[in-house]
Amino acid sequence: MARAIRTSAFRRTMRRAALPALGLTIMAFFGAYAVLGPNGMLAYGDYKKQLARREKQFALLDQKRAVLKNRVALLDPDHANPDMVDEMVRKELNVAHPDEVIVPLK
Repeated sequence: MARAIRTSAFRRTMRRAALPALGLTIMAFFGAYAVLGPNGMLAYGDYKKQLARREKQFALLDQKRAVLKNRVALLDPDHANPDMVDEMVRKELNVAHPDEVIVPLK
């Protein structure tokens, strides 16, 4: 009989502790996820590094865009730059004068 009373008291205590234990487990999970997760506090440094890399890439692409914009402006049909047109025609048609020396860049 004493054993039955101890067992029921143990079960009662475990039932009372189950809900707070579940709550603490859930809070610990979300707390760990907030610190260690992919969007957590420790990932902030990686985001800063990625941002710096992307800003460098953007600067390079912006420079290339400016060069291409300039070339497009030089090829405007209303007032095309004769040197640019000559360069592009020779490049596309693969022609050169006999006295010219061709130096490949790539």
